[in-house]
Amino acid sequence: AGSYAQVRDGMADRGWARVFVKPVHGSSASGVIAFQAHAGRVQAVTSARWSGGVLRNSLDVRTVTDEGEVRRLVDVLGADGLQVERWFPKASADGAPFDLRVVTVAGTPTHAVVRMGVGPMTNLHLGGSRGDLELVRGRGGGLWERVLDVCTRAAACFPRSLSTGVDVMVGADWRSVAVAEVNAFGDLLPGLMDISGNGRDTYAEQVRAVVDGRR
Repeated sequence: AGSYAQVRDGMADRGWARVFVKPVHGSSASGVIAFQAHAGRVQAVTSARWSGGVLRNSLDVRTVTDEGEVRRLVDVLGADGLQVERWFPKASADGAPFDLRVVTVAGTPTHAVVRMGVGPMTNLHLGGSRGDLELVRGRGGGLWERVLDVCTRAAACFPRSLSTGVDVMVGADWRSVAVAEVNAFGDLLPGLMDISGNGRDTYAEQVRAVVDGRR
């Protein structure tokens, strides 16, 4: 999609009421819009805001309900191309939706953090917080194994990449698992030790993989 009209037409064709609109080239939720339309009303949650007539990224997530403003946002962002994803209902804990950032090194999941959101955005720099990984590891029913499997398969799509940061969503049913995106630079997780208990952070794990010839 490249415009607000195209986004709305695509949603109507598929019967989607809620989507995430993302610039095709971006990172750290820059320009991402959590958009929904229902009964003639629209709502867009985004960290993008105008400053001096220029659209800039911000750490302040805001909600826009004026359709003209939403149209303007999407049309400006659409100049570089947009990716539109159907909204995936995520599991919640203590009233907060969450997902996971799982880092893979040499194709293997090595580090994971639960990201608790205050809204549709779970990015830690946008107000999200680290949650307890046991939310998923201790859930049972093979959930943790499915998370690791889907991350391994996602990393396999990029065999020449030493590391990936896979954003994984657990469904509201606490059974389904889906990949939101795979990040080339998703390993900035200070103080997070590996899930195998080797005591290495994300960068030490990458160095270890290169030294061991596992790249």
